[in-house]
Amino acid sequence: MWTLLIILLIVWLGLSILGFVVKGLVWLAVLGIVLFLATLVIGLIRGARNRT
Repeated sequence: MWTLLIILLIVWLGLSILGFVVKGLVWLAVLGIVLFLATLVIGLIRGARNRT
């Protein structure tokens, strides 16, 4: 579970960086940031729920 979460976070971060580096792909950067934050929140919620 944590391995998949970390891999997804790395992929979304890479997409964000690529979107900012390549002109005209700002939409890719925005998408990467949104997916990064969503994955992080979902991972934290599931992690907190599994501890209790």
